[in-house]
Amino acid sequence: MSDFQSLLLRRRSIRKFTPELFTPDEIRKIIEAALLSPTSKNSRSWEFIAVDEKETLVRLSVCKPGSAAFIADSALAVAVLGNPLLSDAWIEDASIAAINMQLQAEALGAGSCWVQVRGRNYSDTMSAGEYVSELLNIPMPLEVLCIIAFGKKEREKAPADPDTLCWEKVHTGAYRLHDRL
Repeated sequence: MSDFQSLLLRRRSIRKFTPELFTPDEIRKIIEAALLSPTSKNSRSWEFIAVDEKETLVRLSVCKPGSAAFIADSALAVAVLGNPLLSDAWIEDASIAAINMQLQAEALGAGSCWVQVRGRNYSDTMSAGEYVSELLNIPMPLEVLCIIAFGKKEREKAPADPDTLCWEKVHTGAYRLHDRL
């Protein structure tokens, strides 16, 4: 099995972290992975805010009541932003950058988990994106796609099992109800 295939199998969403912090070099590598990601028409429509200050991590953890609580226990969170004025593909550009960071974290032996922000609510009157933008002083027209929480894994999860892949979701040539590779 190739090293990349092994990396893909090992990368799992991790929500429980040890108190261990990242080194500056580890943080740089995670952010560098984002900056190396491709963008539509080389627009570089993404921007990133790396947060490792505990008080801000705790405040970010309530951006989606209940489902983002694990951010408080992470060593690092990166808000992934996009500029819709630079590219109509900003969501795709930012998504690619986000997964690049998650794969880099796994390669470093760390864990990560995506917290969806775009299209989610903080309260009945405020979106999660508005909450994060206010907290992190994000100017318009930048929009928050997600927050990726990073930390040293409290425990390893079993790798994904290639035998359970949904090959029925793959079609050859055209969509066919029962086509399999």
